[in-house]
Amino acid sequence: MFYIERDDNGQITALRNSPTAKATEQKNSLDQELLTFFEANINAPESWQTVIAMSDAGFIRLLEDLVDLLIKKKLILFTELPEKAQEKILDRKRIREHQTANDLVVDDIL
Repeated sequence: MFYIERDDNGQITALRNSPTAKATEQKNSLDQELLTFFEANINAPESWQTVIAMSDAGFIRLLEDLVDLLIKKKLILFTELPEKAQEKILDRKRIREHQTANDLVVDDIL
């Protein structure tokens, strides 16, 4: 999800990863108004890569939560996952724990 900043005419002026005093409204990255904003304001390929990366970050978080849920419900066993997958999951958990401990949580970016 993106947090939308608007001008006095209701036009989108900026997108934020997290809420601010001016950006409290949330929109999904597939919202037609946002797609129109992207097309009108983001011409450089690097900008589209940034939007995709932001979307990927939210999707990765969703996948992490899904894997956690499947493990908690014992629909899959952590030990059945490939070793590399186990390592990546444990690395992400350590990073999240470290962020939480330092109040630098970047959860729900989108």
